[in-house]
Amino acid sequence: MGRKSRRKAKLRAAARLAQGQPMYQPRPAETPVAKSMTQPRAAAASVPSAITPAQTDRYHYIVPELQRIGIISGLLFVILIALSFILH
Repeated sequence: MGRKSRRKAKLRAAARLAQGQPMYQPRPAETPVAKSMTQPRAAAASVPSAITPAQTDRYHYIVPELQRIGIISGLLFVILIALSFILH
């Protein structure tokens, strides 16, 4: 895999210098923290779930597949542990 080329960055920097623009943007002056930002907020109102019945019908296969993946990975892990005891 090749490395990133720096040629484009050099060309852009040279173009900025030719236009009289600085090589980098200066940082904005730090602003003091507003008093309202330091005070704790009130609890947010509860938001109803955004999942609709159409979405649950559309992705009905996800939960069984995740369960199957979990069972298979757990069995493989147990087999690896058993093999480590047997072969040691």
